[in-house]
Amino acid sequence: MSLARYILYRSLLIIPTILILYTIVFIVLRILPGDPVLAVLGTKNIPPEQLESIRRSLGLDKPLYVQYFEYLYRFIRGDMGTSLIIQGRPIALDIAERLPATIELSIASILVALLIGVSIGIVSGRSSSTLVSAFSRIFGSFTYAIFIPWFGMLLQIVFGIWLGVLPVDGRTSPGVIIRGPTGLYIIDSIINRDPYALVDSIRHIILPSITLGVVLSGPYMRLVRNNMRSMLNSKIVLAYRSRGISESRISRHVFRHVMIPVVTYSGLQFALLLGGAVLTETTFNWPGIGTYLVDKVFYRDYPAIQAVVIVFAFFVGVISLVVDILYSLIDPRIRY
Repeated sequence: MSLARYILYRSLLIIPTILILYTIVFIVLRILPGDPVLAVLGTKNIPPEQLESIRRSLGLDKPLYVQYFEYLYRFIRGDMGTSLIIQGRPIALDIAERLPATIELSIASILVALLIGVSIGIVSGRSSSTLVSAFSRIFGSFTYAIFIPWFGMLLQIVFGIWLGVLPVDGRTSPGVIIRGPTGLYIIDSIINRDPYALVDSIRHIILPSITLGVVLSGPYMRLVRNNMRSMLNSKIVLAYRSRGISESRISRHVFRHVMIPVVTYSGLQFALLLGGAVLTETTFNWPGIGTYLVDKVFYRDYPAIQAVVIVFAFFVGVISLVVDILYSLIDPRIRY
């Protein structure tokens, strides 16, 4: 199968993935106990007639299969609906405002994880020192066991309160307004040629990205270390050395093979980060899609939860496709 046909095939697979996730979320939300209208209103002292009128106005009195297909039909046409909590507030507007914050945090966290994990993994994989090996094992165990809110608050106390060098919450300082086409404050600050906003947005993202990046760096470190050792002990590297090929050329060859699983893992991690950065966003009051989803789940805001899940599913599918394309570009021997 050619790469073009494979891309088309994988693109079409995104559609059933979205439908399956949407169906699961739709069913789960309906079978959970409790009334979404009461959860939104926050009180039970409402006349039954008024309660029924609100349900009818929201379309919750219709049969489930009608609600299922009506929302799906509207979504296909580009209408994500309106929030149950704030009537008339388009959900698409909320997602458009918050999704860039999560994407920016995810990108920064992945970069931190790659920097730390790949660096330690390469050093550990090439070194025969027991001290280096012990450090890498302890570091891997530490990142595996660490609890994100605890580690985040520890950084807030040290760098935000004791040293006072970094902000502990939010995306910008009060009074700093960044507007731009991407919603990614660092990139928009560069586009706007606003150095003060650029520095301010970078200072705010340092602590949350380090928190999440350190947690993610452990698997990267183990992946790189194990693959590095496996490649250095392989027959092909032994053959290279017997032919007198320089160590620098051998290192480039080994590094390229080591990075193939790292790229694959990065794509999967980034997709998961979009939906899994909730703890970090909550700890640092980061206005991303994770905290938005938590709020909507608390109030059982059906349309908003369904819209966020579909958007997540779409991003996961697209990122998986991009990873497969990068995989084939890094190693041209791979064909589909």
